[in-house]
Amino acid sequence: MPSIATQPAAGHTGHVDRSQVAVIIPTYRAATYWKALAASLAQQNLPIQQILVVDTASNDGTFQLAEADGFHVIRIPQCEFNHGGTRQFAAQQMPWAKVVIYLTQDTILTPGALDALLIAFNDPAVGAAYGRQLPRAGAGIIEAHVRAFNYPEQSRVQTFESRRQLGIKAAFLSNNFAAYRVDALVQAGGFPSNVIMGEDAMVAGRMLMLGWKTAYVAEAQVYHSHGYSIAEAFRRYFDTGVYHAQESWLLENFGNPQGEGRRFVLSELRALLPGHFYLLPYALLHTCAKYLGYQCGLREAQLSTAWCRRFSCQTNYWDTPRKVK
Repeated sequence: MPSIATQPAAGHTGHVDRSQVAVIIPTYRAATYWKALAASLAQQNLPIQQILVVDTASNDGTFQLAEADGFHVIRIPQCEFNHGGTRQFAAQQMPWAKVVIYLTQDTILTPGALDALLIAFNDPAVGAAYGRQLPRAGAGIIEAHVRAFNYPEQSRVQTFESRRQLGIKAAFLSNNFAAYRVDALVQAGGFPSNVIMGEDAMVAGRMLMLGWKTAYVAEAQVYHSHGYSIAEAFRRYFDTGVYHAQESWLLENFGNPQGEGRRFVLSELRALLPGHFYLLPYALLHTCAKYLGYQCGLREAQLSTAWCRRFSCQTNYWDTPRKVK
């Protein structure tokens, strides 16, 4: 755990040289997404040579599609993938980079999104920045509301003091579309090598505690959202509970997510009423599934590995030795 710094990190210039920016995209069976992602990357002000695809043993032609489009592609076996470890490995393959930008395979960038995100680093104290995620085409109101709640229209900059107003949301950051100053990433210890999820928020929290700032850049926009079923919501929030149980320092320093959860439920009710009142039963079931999944995840130490694997989205995670607090 980093010690808490009382002064922002110093000694860095704010200017970002575009030749020292790398984009990293982990993929797994991404063929159905590839055409849209590649087309959106072509609209950015960044040479293709500065983009790295790390493919996890896809068998749907993802590797061939990316290579055919001229991207540098590295393949890894499925047993080696980890949300944090794989991203850290990928960054080490681009040692010349001063800023690394992470995307996921189902993200579609709007024109100029990368340039807009990089503007945040004009402030030399900003260690990481993430952009605004807009709902995908055809998203329903519940799916769209999640994006509106987590990614508002107003940009903001967070410091460690922001936790007093934002709570755990101060450490929020999403590797679906996020950039990191490499010096700050190294100072924060890099991405954890074996984490079920939340590697982005862990690094953001460490950066804030070390005196760096993080930035939310609403002008940097991508299309990315998911319509989770009730079962999928349970599994995703089970993993969130596991993550919070295993990385309890995050809650100890930034607060628990209960207040944010209540705020989300009230916001969702306002979004559904009165015009979409017929969706309230489904929204309630969705909320109950998330709560139940989260509470089970918090108690993962009391569950067998077999049950954890059944409850989890990240089934491969449970093939590794379990963390002991």
